[in-house]
Amino acid sequence: MFSLSSIVLENIKYAFRSIRTNLLRTILTMLIIAFGIMALVGILTAMDSIKGAINSNLTRLGANTFTLTTQRTTQSRSGGVAEKQMRLLRFHEALEFKERYTHTPVVSISSLVSFTGKLRYKSKETNPNVRVFGVDENYLKTSGYEIAQGRNFSLTETETGRNVILLDDDVARKVFTSSEEVINREVFMGNRRFTVIGVLKKRGSTFGSSDNLVFIPVRNARSTMLGPNAVYAVSIMAGHPDKMEAAIGEARGLMRNIRGVRLREPDDFEVRRSDSLANTLIENLQNVALAASGIGFITLLGAAIALMNILLVSVTERTREIGVSKAIGAKRSHIKTQFLVEAVVICQLGGALGIGFGILIGNIMSSILGSPFIVPWLWILSGVVLCFVVGVSAGLYPAAKAARLDPIEALRYE
Repeated sequence: MFSLSSIVLENIKYAFRSIRTNLLRTILTMLIIAFGIMALVGILTAMDSIKGAINSNLTRLGANTFTLTTQRTTQSRSGGVAEKQMRLLRFHEALEFKERYTHTPVVSISSLVSFTGKLRYKSKETNPNVRVFGVDENYLKTSGYEIAQGRNFSLTETETGRNVILLDDDVARKVFTSSEEVINREVFMGNRRFTVIGVLKKRGSTFGSSDNLVFIPVRNARSTMLGPNAVYAVSIMAGHPDKMEAAIGEARGLMRNIRGVRLREPDDFEVRRSDSLANTLIENLQNVALAASGIGFITLLGAAIALMNILLVSVTERTREIGVSKAIGAKRSHIKTQFLVEAVVICQLGGALGIGFGILIGNIMSSILGSPFIVPWLWILSGVVLCFVVGVSAGLYPAAKAARLDPIEALRYE
């Protein structure tokens, strides 16, 4: 008695012999299957790479942060009834929040001082379009800025409001020549003198960010430039996007307590999530992935039809062989299994080729984006299962047709 494993192994060997007999058309069918699987695995692997790059870059640019702030304007009417005016977030409230918030130590206070700042150094000056922000020592972390030269504000400089300033790359290039030493130089903004302690790395317009700005300590800005109606913002870094909801919940509760918002009243401040851009981009990528997957499935459907056609031709060519097998005792189930195994083997060979090329294409995208090498185990397993399903689906009818052949008629077939 033959065991089930030995029967399957013999059928696999027979399938390879049949593949060698019809090598050219089998290779063409395998290539069609490979292209379909390559499209699926390659595109989905590339999508994973792009998602990882988006999350990594936007986290670096502050996408895992959120901001609590208010607006100067009143809120719009709802149903003809004026809603409660949003009270401005005061500096002492922001400072108390920073001292009491325990979810993460990275909390910053900032305020937009001006859109029309103008810096001067000796005979060089900028246009009056520099954005001036008052910030604290944690702002660079929560906003994703990095220092290219010099250093960040110290806690002492922030608390005492010293006349120190951070320039972005654009502003530094406008007021200093490339050969000049920037750090510790004194620049003027209006009639006030500031010492340059750092220059920021250039970010450009990536993901909505822009340059042409300077930072000064928020207490300095508050005492000299900001009026009583200044709008302050508190930015909190969640640490990881997965912790965003918990961090927002704790922050909302604490800010409501500080501002004296009653239990049944709505928030009188805004929570602005900076990961919304990342979510929008990823949603758009998912739509692209769905469309590309549809193309891959259509290709696989074409491959299944081509494989079925090959197997039907193979049944016709091997009619006498099937008759001989039945004459010496082969059952219908044996004949059916033989053709099904052949279909699955062809599909798995094509699938292996497609998975290999798909991983290669996906990781070329990873390399371009600077992401680490990805082995998409989920998509590999999905490709193997899909090839098995395609093979069984394509081989079922030819296998049944071969199993139903009458052995006498098959032996007489020319």
